[in-house]
Amino acid sequence: MILINVITFIVFGVDKRNAACGKWRVREITLLELAIIGGSIGGIAAMRVFRHKTQKMKFKICMPLIFILHCFVAVYLVFNVL
Repeated sequence: MILINVITFIVFGVDKRNAACGKWRVREITLLELAIIGGSIGGIAAMRVFRHKTQKMKFKICMPLIFILHCFVAVYLVFNVL
């Protein structure tokens, strides 16, 4: 989980840098997919640190929802699997 969050954070940062330089960009769906597969904390942190995608309604809504979903899954796994 730590690795996917670090990767997500870095990809958001690279996308922000590339946006400022007018270079190749990471697709928004890729950023959201990284969050869905476990990088929601890294994505939210990157949005705050880099001030990236903070005005996009898709990210303002989806990132916290994905994080909440991950919390529910974690609680379920802790109490029902272990």
